[in-house]
Order: sequence, then C-alpha cells, then structure tokens
Amino acid sequence: MQFYQTRIQFPAVRRGCHLITEKILESLPELRKIQVGTLHCFLQHTSASLSINENADPDVRVDMELALDHVAPESLNYIHTMEGPDDMPAHVKSTLIGCSLQIPVTAGRLALGTWQGIYLCEHRNQATPRSIVLTLMGIERA
Repeated sequence: MQFYQTRIQFPAVRRGCHLITEKILESLPELRKIQVGTLHCFLQHTSASLSINENADPDVRVDMELALDHVAPESLNYIHTMEGPDDMPAHVKSTLIGCSLQIPVTAGRLALGTWQGIYLCEHRNQATPRSIVLTLMGIERA
C-alpha cells in the first residue's frame, strides 16, 4: 500500500460552485501509479465545502447556489454575525454539504461517473484563499 499527500491552495474566488477536478488531477501525478485505491479530499475551512455534482451543464452551479441560499438565507436572525451577514449561512451550507470527499481510484484514474466533477463551493461573498489536503492511498500498478 502506498500513500501520497499534498496540499493545494486555491485563490479567493467569487461565491458559487467552482469546478476544480482538473486542478486536483494536475496536483496528483502519482494518481497514474495507483491500480486500486482511494483519494481523500479535505477542505481546511468552515465556510466553504466540497461536492461532487454534474460537470456538463453550468446551470447546475447557478441552481445549486440558488437552492443553498434558500436553505440558509442571510435574512435569518443569526446570533453569530461578527464576520458579516454571509458568514453564518456559509457555516450552515458547509455543514450540510461537507468538507471532505472520498473518491475511488481505478487503474490510475478517479472513478467518477461520466457527468461528475469535483466542486469547491464557496459560500462567502468576500472569500479567502482555500486549502485542500489531498491524500491518495492505494496499491500501485505492477
């Protein structure tokens, strides 16, 4: 069993769902070595999240943001408001979606479905750079 780990940082992006699959693949050249294994992605933040969703139609990203704003609107009477009106809704969205993903690896590739991509979901209006720890584990190809 082999283990590889790297940390990648994304610059601050606008609020919304951003496709990051290619950046993750570029950051893990070791992926090609793994016959069978798992990639664990962990976002080191509490006001953003990681998601796997459709990567073909960009309208999905817009609609996801619309739905999340409906589930956790800024207009609720939150107590935690020191960091601005978008902060507590961002924490709620992060809790609902999650900060980590586990993706199977098969024959040197992520075993994502045809229309699946990895998204960084930014929930803040004034985001900061975001860091993701990638841990690849598996059995290397013969």
